[in-house]
Amino acid sequence: MNGFLMLEKSFVKGRDTFFESYAPENNYGVVFEDDEETAYFYAVEKAKDGEIPQILDALHIYESENFLSETISSKLVIVWSRDWQKSALVLDGLCHAVFDFVKQAGYNINQFPPPNEFWTKADRKLTNELIAELF
Repeated sequence: MNGFLMLEKSFVKGRDTFFESYAPENNYGVVFEDDEETAYFYAVEKAKDGEIPQILDALHIYESENFLSETISSKLVIVWSRDWQKSALVLDGLCHAVFDFVKQAGYNINQFPPPNEFWTKADRKLTNELIAELF
C-alpha cells in the first residue's frame, strides 16, 4: 500500500452510520455517512475554533434502500496518501471513491452528483490509475 490506513470499521449498510478521518498534516478530512436513505462520502475542511467543518464536495456511494433487508456487516476502510493530499473510501475491498485535495477533485463509481461549482475542478470518473496511486 502506498498510503496510510487511517480507519477500519464494520457497519451495516442502510443503518445510521457516521465515520470521519482527518489528515494530521493539513486541514482536510473525509466523512462517510449513511443516513438510512443514502450514503455519501464528503471532503471537508477542518473547522476553526469549534465551528462546523466546511463541506467541500460530496460523492454519492449507494442508496440505502437496496440493503434494508440485509443485516450483513460490511467493512469500511479509509486510506490517505503518504502526502496526506488524497483519501479513498473502500467498502468490502472495493474502492468506491477518491478525493484529491490538491486537484480539488472527487471521483466515484457512479460519477454522481455532477461536479459542484464551489470546489470541484475535474470530472467524477474513478479510474484504475487514480486508485493505483493510493494502493
